[in-house]
Amino acid sequence: MIKRIPISALRVGMYITDLNNDWIPHNNNRRRGVIRRDETIEKISRLGVHHVYIDTDKGLDSPDAVPAAAVDQRNETLLQQAGGLKPLMKPRAALDEEIVIAKRIHTETQSLVGNVMQNVKLGKAIDLAPVHELAENLQGSVFRNANAMACLGRIREKDNYLLEHSVNLSVLMSIFGKAMKHPRDVLHQTVVGALLHDIGKILTPDAILHKPGRLNPDEFEVMKQHAVHSHDILAGTEGIGELTLLTAAQHHERMDGSGYPAGLKGSEISLYGRMVAIADVYDAITSNRVYHKGMTPTQGLKKLMEWSGDHLDPELVRQFIRCIGIYPVGSMVLLESGRLGVVVEANEDDQRLPVVRLMYHTRFRMPIPVATLDLAAPGNQDRIVRAVDPATYKIDIRPFMA
Repeated sequence: MIKRIPISALRVGMYITDLNNDWIPHNNNRRRGVIRRDETIEKISRLGVHHVYIDTDKGLDSPDAVPAAAVDQRNETLLQQAGGLKPLMKPRAALDEEIVIAKRIHTETQSLVGNVMQNVKLGKAIDLAPVHELAENLQGSVFRNANAMACLGRIREKDNYLLEHSVNLSVLMSIFGKAMKHPRDVLHQTVVGALLHDIGKILTPDAILHKPGRLNPDEFEVMKQHAVHSHDILAGTEGIGELTLLTAAQHHERMDGSGYPAGLKGSEISLYGRMVAIADVYDAITSNRVYHKGMTPTQGLKKLMEWSGDHLDPELVRQFIRCIGIYPVGSMVLLESGRLGVVVEANEDDQRLPVVRLMYHTRFRMPIPVATLDLAAPGNQDRIVRAVDPATYKIDIRPFMA
């Protein structure tokens, strides 16, 4: 049986199935196997891991162990509690209209981030004028209908992760900051910080940055330096805002001090650093990468709940879930009727009743004509049973997102 135990209960002879540390970007320590030495336990502890998952059929059990199913149920309960909070986003434009504009902005923003990185690599200074302009355009799209940009954030290619992640993080921070009622100028600075947060990776050797397998400990230390490089590059850029710098510099800091580059703890991390850490982890763990299969959006939210307190600010995690919904755009959901649909638009009154695009019937095991269903529409009796993994049904959600 798979169970979760606190790191203090880990012993030689236990079989680890998951180190439960996907919150560490470029995680190179998700090993499986029997613990044979105390030194291994010490290394795991130094990573900032607070709980691990073990297989009691392959190794020793522990009186402190909790079945993984019980942990998942707890996370689901917490998620549903967060789902009871009234959403804060009210679209001002129709999705089908805004997504046309959002596609253009999304493409232009990816191109801009790529050009900025290339210029930095060539030793050129960052021209902030086009960055500010596109950040403003991106914010405008989110203010009109955040679902459009959110849809595009789920249409991604693992080989283009770096650029897509930067753009998607700026979208998430725009949605998050708007829901938190940040002033427009503050929101703008944090969006620019999200767009440029990984600029330091341009100084990371390509052999490490694009390595298809796990990084070894020395390579991981080199990779971690990108946060320092990002800070230094932006700090030396004329006209950079203080909040932009904080957002970019602190996106890998963690509440318990296990993050980097400064090892800040709790309130030592700015509000914007704590916010971007949540958005960064969520986008990273729900993305397919060369060495990592992304979780579903709902699985990602459950993990944010599980890592709250130790690594992520728990109240801000609740607010993040409140603004993107317990079934975020891009989630595949199973309805009581047996139909499958992908969430394309949040409900401004109830997180549990989004707009879904239907395409498959699980009882008949066959595709159905694509149709859009507003679960909150008068007379509709269908409801969501649970979120599901599209891979289970061999469905690619991307054609249905835009």
